Formats: sequence, C-alpha cells, structure tokens
Amino acid sequence: MTLLSKATLSRLPANVRRPEYDRDTLKAGIVHLGLGAFHRAHQAVFTEDAIIKNGGDWGIVGASLVHPDAINVLEPQYGFYTVEILSRAASYRVMGVLKSLMFGPRHLKGLRESLAAPTTHVVTLTVSEKGYCLDGTGELDFTHPDIAADLASPHSPRSAIGWLALGLEERRKTGAGPMTIISCDNLQNNGLKLGAAVEAFAARAFPQLSGWLKTHTAFPLTLVDCIVPAASAEHHARVAAALGLEDRASVQREPFAQWVIQNRFAGPLPTWSEVGAEIVDDVDTYQRIKLHVLNTAHSALAYLGLPRNHVFVRQAIADAELKGFLDAMMAEEIAPALAPLNVGAYWKTVVVRFENPMIDHRLAQIAEDGSLKLPQRLFPMLVANARVGRPIKRMAAVVRAWLVLMATTPSRDPANAWFADWAQHGADFGAAMDNSHLFPAPFRQNARLRGAILNAEH
Repeated sequence: MTLLSKATLSRLPANVRRPEYDRDTLKAGIVHLGLGAFHRAHQAVFTEDAIIKNGGDWGIVGASLVHPDAINVLEPQYGFYTVEILSRAASYRVMGVLKSLMFGPRHLKGLRESLAAPTTHVVTLTVSEKGYCLDGTGELDFTHPDIAADLASPHSPRSAIGWLALGLEERRKTGAGPMTIISCDNLQNNGLKLGAAVEAFAARAFPQLSGWLKTHTAFPLTLVDCIVPAASAEHHARVAAALGLEDRASVQREPFAQWVIQNRFAGPLPTWSEVGAEIVDDVDTYQRIKLHVLNTAHSALAYLGLPRNHVFVRQAIADAELKGFLDAMMAEEIAPALAPLNVGAYWKTVVVRFENPMIDHRLAQIAEDGSLKLPQRLFPMLVANARVGRPIKRMAAVVRAWLVLMATTPSRDPANAWFADWAQHGADFGAAMDNSHLFPAPFRQNARLRGAILNAEH
C-alpha cells in the first residue's frame, strides 16, 4: 500500500480531515522533546487547531532523545501522520504541524540550533517521569548516568535536562530572547521540578547561565489528560482502510482531551486558550484530582487486573469485583484524602472514559515504571491517611499487588535489577519497604501502614 506523505495527500477520502493551512510556508516556533504518541495526539493537535484558528508560525520541531523509532517512521512521511479519534464512530485527521524531525544523537547541531533560534519561543516536553532524572526527593540526581555524562560533556547532551541547559546557554550567548518551557508529563509540580533541575544542572555546567534563567525563562505548571493507547496492528489496519494509504506513524486517542497551563509565560505562545486549553492561575486542584484519581485508578486496574487475565482497561473496569473495589477506594480512602475536592463526580466521568469500548489501553503499558509512578500517584494519600487514622486497606492492596507483580511477572521498571535480586532471595515485602529508593520513610516508621501492606488481601 502507498505510504502517506505530502505527495499522496490529494488521494485522501473527503471525510478524512487534512491540514487547513499553508503547510509549506509554516515556520517552526516550538521545539518538542520526546516525540511519542502522546504528544502527537495531544499538544500537537491543540497547536494545529490554534494555527488553523489564528495563524502564526507555530510549526513544531519534533525531537526524540533516546530512541529514533518515531523519527524513523515519520521521516518517510515528511512529518505527516494520522490521529484516529475513537468513539462509537471513529474519525480520522491527518496532521501536518510537525515541520522538522530530529534524533538528538544524530542531529546534535540541528537540535541545538533549533533550541537557540530567536524564532523558537516555546519548548514542550513529554519524556515520562524517568526522563527528568530526579532522585527520591524530586531533585536532580547528579549520580544518574545521563546527568553524569552530560556534566562531563555538556555540549553533546543525552538527557532532556542537558539539552535544555545547552539550548538556553546558546540563547544567552546569542541574545536570542526568552523561552517558555512546558512540561507535559504526569509529574506532581512538573514545572517547578523541571525548572529546579535545569537550574541545578546549569549551576555546574554553565555557571553564567544561572542569573539569566531567572529573568528569561518560565516553567509553568501543567496538567495534561487524554487516553492515548499504544498503536496496535488493529489500529494501523483501521487507519489504512480509512485513508486508503499506509501510515506507520498514526496514533489513536479518546475524544476527551484536557490541557491546563499555569498563566506564567516568558514570551509569545500559540492561541491554545482559544481552542480548548485552559490558562489558569492555580493548576494545583486540576493536578491533584487527575493524578490521584484517574492515574491512581489506572495503576490499580493494572496491578489488580493483570493477575485476573485482563488485557485492557475497558475489560478490567467491566469486572464487577474490580469496579466495586475502586468505587469503595475512591469513596472511603481517596475522597477523604483529597477533601474538599469533588472526587465522586470526577470519578463518574473517569469511569465512562475507561469503559469506552473502542479504546484498547493495555494494562501492561500502564503497569510499567511503577517505582516512579506510585510515589507520585498513590503514596502521598496512603501516607496521609495512615498518619491520621483514615482507611488505607484498599490502597495498601494496590501496593501489595504491584510488589506481587514485580516478584512474579515483572513489568519494565528502572528498578528491575533490584527487583530481580529481591525476587530471587524470596521477595520479602518488608525488605522491599526497607529500600529507601522505592519507599519513603513512613513505610518504615508507621507500623499501621507497614502492616496494611504486609497483610493486604484482595
């Protein structure tokens, strides 16, 4: 089948939406680090919608830093790709907002120049929690192999933090102007942590940059929400049937998409607020309820659903026992921890999204990186409830289910080597909680919390 590209756009069926602007004259104004499916299905769509509505040179330089897979499939298609929106009647949209594609190790000069260009005003990131190279306290981990390598060779960085610092140092030296750097990852206080990490790195690698950062950059807090399952053979087949063309870079997503951005910028940006994004003074409320309800529920369904042979979120939420477990956990444990937020009303909307019969969101995908996700999503509520005597047994059962999974059929995780050794020596749950890299101090100090996990059942 013929490949989707600029040359084949004219062959698209009339019901497939295509770029509604002059893509040839569009210039880049954004650099995105971490060119995965989520960015292509979320921020890129908001950006293209803003271009269609109000114009502006807001094309995206899409960069991958670790794996070239996305670049390799997008390059033959000249950056064009399809977004499949899955509701009862799927719809298809071909995107053209990606103007340039770069793989960091392969395009060192090009990516550095793009970050330093006076026409670049915004950098966005979707590099996952682990891409920030933070330690257990949320600060930059100078012992992380990528950070250590970048400090040794700051002009050929590997990490997102190293790339940002290098790009900002180039801007300082050339007078290229201020920059807004927007984290779009599920990381509590994402903008604050990203800004602090860049400052900490710059203090060692580029000492002259530190003062400039305070007056020429902004790192707003954000919340992003949209279910974007990993691409599958079935998805690619549906796209090919709809387009009459092969698209190796297509992405699938639910109809719902939310982007909340703190009103804190260092220069111009696309008119995202006119196409659905929310620019607000306080992001905390949005962050807390999404992270501790939707993301926590996702993790719970993964760790409790996989042992019951469920494959997708929609299957796990259809399991009456699991659904009842989550309903009770939300009402009795999470809602009190998040009061006065209206957890009950929000949870009802989440359940409807989880039940979408067209979304094949794999539990195995969600189960990955538990040692990074659970400390953000679940541990703060579990610790807070244990400290004041509120119920904790269901949240404790989720933690235990994660440990059981890591002992038996481990998912991909930065701590895989430690878990493998732990499992080989008997998988003692108490020993796991004694590991300060996995669990914060209350898991060793609070007997009630510790006992709840050791004795949890479901």
